[in-house]
Amino acid sequence: MSLATDDNSAAFVASYLAHLSNERRLSALTCASYSHDIGILLQLAESTPLDQLQVHHIRRFIAKRHAEGISGRSLARMLSAWRGLYNYLVKNRHYNSNPCAGLRAPKTPKVLPHALSPDEAVRLLQFPTDDLMALRDKAMFELFYSSGLRLAELASLQPENLSLSEGTVRVTGKGGRTRVVPVGKQAALALDAWMRSRTGLLKLGENALFLSRHGKRISPRSISQQLKARALQQGISANVHPHVLRHSFASHLLQSSGDLRAVQEMLGHASISTTQVYTHLDFQHLAKIYDASHPRAKKKS
Repeated sequence: MSLATDDNSAAFVASYLAHLSNERRLSALTCASYSHDIGILLQLAESTPLDQLQVHHIRRFIAKRHAEGISGRSLARMLSAWRGLYNYLVKNRHYNSNPCAGLRAPKTPKVLPHALSPDEAVRLLQFPTDDLMALRDKAMFELFYSSGLRLAELASLQPENLSLSEGTVRVTGKGGRTRVVPVGKQAALALDAWMRSRTGLLKLGENALFLSRHGKRISPRSISQQLKARALQQGISANVHPHVLRHSFASHLLQSSGDLRAVQEMLGHASISTTQVYTHLDFQHLAKIYDASHPRAKKKS
């Protein structure tokens, strides 16, 4: 994009781009990105010199680009380029102020991950358990969908976190917050089968619930890879990763129960502090909602 505008603005922009390349040693691609974004600023400014642009001008420019469908991430990058230019001009060209200081680009709404349909979730979990690794995968993925765990939470589980007799799992989530989550009947059966089989694989000194084929704690990356492979094996073409199962858990339970607060508790969202676990929402109520609503809690073996 052309940088042509009034002589001083064009010269100052050229000086800044040379500074990025020669002094800051930014790559040619990065410098080209800065040049493109600053070119947009000059285009929007039209005949107004850079030193006469005010905060309200910048806000209007950002609003215009947003209305044109430019994403929040792209606008943030653009605003960062403009802010960097003005920081340089304030320091080196005696501009009075930076009209981009303190401004933020509009946030792009977060898109929730795709949720499997209940039929897809059941189909995913119906792969044959004819070897030790299949037993492990079955237990992991049943627990993902049964209890809505995060990937890191599942990977860090120890056997003592499980109480199959009570049908619960104790999870340490983000910020060290602990919660107790119901475990569905199908997940409990799969976990019991895995627990009885894993001892021959377990390496000395290892106490992970879920193990690699080498007897050590399975990594989050390996869990994700196994889930994707099992989904393809079961004919599910969607990009199935652990958070898809967590989102499916929440979606299916909420659709069945309508109890948003119970689902929030089970997901362990940040608004639930460690000391308030199940004190303001009775655990028996949670268990009742779960048993009545979750597809894999109701299915008979």
